[in-house]
Amino acid sequence: MKIAQANSEKLIWESMRNPAANAAVSGKALPKLMVWLILFVSATYVVYTLKLVSSSHCEEDVFSNRNHNARILQSNNLTIPSPSYKIKTPQSEKTTLEHIVFGIAASSKLWNKRKEYIKLWWKPEKGMRGIVWLDSPVKSNRNESNSLPEIRISGDTSRFAYKNKQGHRSAIRISRIVSETLRLGETENVRWFVMGDDDTVFVTDNLVRILNKYDHNQYYYIGSLSESHLQNIYFSYGMAYGGGGFAISYPLAKALEKMQDRCIQRYPGLYGSDDRMQACMAELGVPLTKELGFHQYDVYGNLFGLLASHPVTPLVSLHHLDVVEPIFPNVTRVEALKRLKIPMQLDSAGLMQQSICYDKPNGWTVSVSWGFAVQIFRGVLSPREIEMPARTFLNWYRRADYTAYAFNTRPVMRNPCQKAFVFYMTKARMEPSINQTVSEYTRHHVPHPECRWKMANPDAVERVKVYKKPDTHLWDRSPRRNCCRVLSSKKTSMVIDVGECSEGEISEV
Repeated sequence: MKIAQANSEKLIWESMRNPAANAAVSGKALPKLMVWLILFVSATYVVYTLKLVSSSHCEEDVFSNRNHNARILQSNNLTIPSPSYKIKTPQSEKTTLEHIVFGIAASSKLWNKRKEYIKLWWKPEKGMRGIVWLDSPVKSNRNESNSLPEIRISGDTSRFAYKNKQGHRSAIRISRIVSETLRLGETENVRWFVMGDDDTVFVTDNLVRILNKYDHNQYYYIGSLSESHLQNIYFSYGMAYGGGGFAISYPLAKALEKMQDRCIQRYPGLYGSDDRMQACMAELGVPLTKELGFHQYDVYGNLFGLLASHPVTPLVSLHHLDVVEPIFPNVTRVEALKRLKIPMQLDSAGLMQQSICYDKPNGWTVSVSWGFAVQIFRGVLSPREIEMPARTFLNWYRRADYTAYAFNTRPVMRNPCQKAFVFYMTKARMEPSINQTVSEYTRHHVPHPECRWKMANPDAVERVKVYKKPDTHLWDRSPRRNCCRVLSSKKTSMVIDVGECSEGEISEV
């Protein structure tokens, strides 16, 4: 054992003493290793190439066999079904009023009064379809047959339980209007069902603009919330309020009709029709798609603050018109809405859209709600302030509580010098020579407190004239407020231009 150990130590010592000999030995082994490595790589390459060539021949045989089989089947007047891939292609035909069916919830007790609201927006000459669903028969005038939708009586709902002590069981029949309308079978070329109340006024051109944003072949439940934060908490922030109107795509309406009666039986304790509809949507798994242009208007008092600072979205509907004051002063509610129809017909896309600009020489802030009103404020107010609705209204519980709204509001100016001078729209026309609308706004005279600011006083201004080019593609672009420019400002009048903002144009002093 000791001899072997001595020999190994001797070998190690000799190798350390003679490195040249070691190099010679390793140098002889290196060429052999390289030869084997080259042979291995070459063999791998040959095998991979042969495999690739053989697989390509197989594919050619498969395709040739398919083509051969196709020729045989075609000669026998047969076709091979091609693989079906669902690819979304753009719709060649846009949605129009002819593709919409309206379902209007009405009460026989209020019909004689509220039918006047429906007459304002109903357009049978444009192929509109719809049905008014009443709780009991009413007397009909032959003269009104062309100005109102067809009238029908809702089906019997006595088999459905209703256990809400604060509500009324008419909510059940109203919630079934879409299903009852669908069961009539007149669904040719229908894409959307739109619900509303008998005191709802639709801006139908803007409704069509909104619906064209969505694929009617998919499940869509489109509407908006209440203005009341408390209402949304009590009912749901995921529910479309029926008075403001909501839209249901045709496939979703078919799915709803199949299950709604069973669904309603599961919710006897709900209050109204809207929450029953939303409960069924929840069972179908369809969320609310919110569009802010549908207006429930769960408020009391004067809508001026809300309308003068309308959100940057098309105005689609107005509701609770019997509850709030007329939108124009010193006229009836229906007369006020008839006045609003004038700018609506000229440029529905721009109706109520707010623009903010400044009369720099006078130091005034100007807010234009096109087709409705113009406001002039002393001093410079930021767009961030002016775009918030002024609190000219009370919440649904008749309290002046600004925390009760589901959106930001601003208080009416406390400084007497910053009280707005308001001008309401009185005339509007199209001027063909310049291809622009010309709308005129007249001063609404109310007492103004004394102001001691040493600056120009808008009190002498009596009329404001606004020029605006109709913009049918306003909502085809990304949402943005129009810009306004003060063209002239005289002692008793002002001229303003409103239109798409130019490059680099912003609302600043």
